[in-house]
Amino acid sequence: MKRRVSPDEQLMTALYTEHYSVLINFVSRYVSDRHKAEDLVQETLLRAWKHIDHLDPEPGRTRSYLLTIARNVVTNAWRAEQRRPRLVSDETAVNSVPSADNVDQMVEGWLVAEALERLSPEHRAVIQAMYYEGQSVADAARRSRCRRAR
Repeated sequence: MKRRVSPDEQLMTALYTEHYSVLINFVSRYVSDRHKAEDLVQETLLRAWKHIDHLDPEPGRTRSYLLTIARNVVTNAWRAEQRRPRLVSDETAVNSVPSADNVDQMVEGWLVAEALERLSPEHRAVIQAMYYEGQSVADAARRSRCRRAR
């Protein structure tokens, strides 16, 4: 059994057949990616179909109407692209941006500094000798004993 085709479907098939190559050439002047250009032409034809009652049957006016829609679709796509963040390929720029790890390290450093302030001077000296000056436990203990003996 053959499916019945509505007049709107016939009109859209005719529009596609008659104007697709002109539309793809027009859009390709502004969009270098062939797949994206095809998507934009499909969007153009979809918008034309949604407003099919605005189509003028005169061939020159129909093409002009479709090119106007295509221009608007390309403009909207360009604006949307400008709003998206761009990937940075400059290694120096990428390395200069602080990462989340740097922020975490800074916060952790502040917390450690604050905790060290709460310790007694003797305990603070041992921790400073071991962790910040790289001394062994034995050296830190000897240094601590020497300070207490004074």
